[in-house]
Amino acid sequence: MSENQTIDRKIWIDGDFVPWEQATVHVLSHGVQRGSLVFDYMSVHETPRGAAIFRLFEHIERFERSCSLVGLPLSVGREALSEAVVETVRVNPGARAVKVSAYFPSVEVDVVPLDDRVSVAIAAYDPDADIIARKPGRAEKRPTLRLWIEKERRNRRADIVPPQAKVAANYSSVMTAKARARAAGYDEILLIDEYGQVAEGPTTNLFMVDGAGTLCTPPDLRVLLGVTRSTVLALAKADGIPIREAPILPEELESAAEVFLTGTSAGVWPVASVDDQRIGDGQPGPISRALAEHFERVVAGADPAFDHWLTFLD
Repeated sequence: MSENQTIDRKIWIDGDFVPWEQATVHVLSHGVQRGSLVFDYMSVHETPRGAAIFRLFEHIERFERSCSLVGLPLSVGREALSEAVVETVRVNPGARAVKVSAYFPSVEVDVVPLDDRVSVAIAAYDPDADIIARKPGRAEKRPTLRLWIEKERRNRRADIVPPQAKVAANYSSVMTAKARARAAGYDEILLIDEYGQVAEGPTTNLFMVDGAGTLCTPPDLRVLLGVTRSTVLALAKADGIPIREAPILPEELESAAEVFLTGTSAGVWPVASVDDQRIGDGQPGPISRALAEHFERVVAGADPAFDHWLTFLD
């Protein structure tokens, strides 16, 4: 499939649907030039009852929180946003993901926009068919990850841009770090905070299982509040798996029984090695497998205890 072929999808922008190719913004807009665009990303799954959006309301809450942290004054409320997401998925059959974006569309010269009008765009699409398949040199997703720990500490001070904000500017520096890791043969990087503790991946949260079988993850004050992260913690609790939220040092991963990442796109993604140090036998461990299988049952609508996480189209 060619990248130049037309994508037959419509994007919701400020209450109207426009063709994919017309969903544009000026190159000099504040959102582009200053990186102030805020977004959230959620998944759509097929179930026996039809397509369902996973944890829609939690994603909308996080989106609103990100806008508040960055200072984007939304003019559309939570209920209207949720309804717009459902309608956007409905008019884009086969969508597997939804990205909601808020941005200053006006052309500005200062870091603080004079025109503080905020636009909201909602795109529902299939990432594999609509985007990845159109790119040259695309790679298949591996069943397990080779993980590289970034050696440079990152300033994650909450008074600058807190890690809880999903704003475009937060992703610029990790882009180059992840590119270096991929060039060296790794699949993903693990970021280190200013205290030398492991934090998260660029778009994922970290979990490890220690020798006692406890599921460990960095505390929520230091990382993006991943919806899949909170999902896995809830599933672990339901499955009787002991949990510990506490700082993790890089060297602790060397003796971990299991390590995996979580994210909207990743789901539960086992890690085979960290800095070329094999984790366990290099295969998904029993807790990783159990949580991955439980997660798949939930998003497929096969676990009634968690049906409240699914928003159906009708």
